[in-house]
Amino acid sequence: MRRVSLNARLMQDAVSSDQVYVVLVHITHPDLDEPVLLSTDNTERLSDEPLMYGTRSTWMDATEPYLFVLASTLVPSDLDDAPTSATLILENVDNDIAKLLRSFTTPATIAMAVVLASSPSLIEAEWTGLEMKTADGDAAEVRLEISRADIEEERSPGHRMTKDFFPGLFA
Repeated sequence: MRRVSLNARLMQDAVSSDQVYVVLVHITHPDLDEPVLLSTDNTERLSDEPLMYGTRSTWMDATEPYLFVLASTLVPSDLDDAPTSATLILENVDNDIAKLLRSFTTPATIAMAVVLASSPSLIEAEWTGLEMKTADGDAAEVRLEISRADIEEERSPGHRMTKDFFPGLFA
């Protein structure tokens, strides 16, 4: 069972609400000096020159604010032959961030969390350990294809069926 805060529950059950869900995205990679922090809400103005908005949250021990980006998503397909991935589309992203996200040769690690704008450090739902499979885009948007680690790459069986590893088989 997933734990949901009372404020989120009241917002979901209300006909209308002033509460807003926010998605926080935390991207890390060994080539990065610091993680890329993105938010889907312009909670507060961070600077006037250049004009920047963002969300301050302590999720993932962040000390810097999550920068506001326009984002949308393509929901994963439930077809048998389709890959188990989702696409996160970041629109009008800063050219430096777009160039950075497309420069990786090994997969970056992505974590996402859903919070309320009124309580950005209280996590309603989170997904960690996702991998960025591809990052394509142009001047208008960057499309990040994200997925979990491939289960096909896991060792099977993990251990030999010996008395030391599986004593219940030899009882």
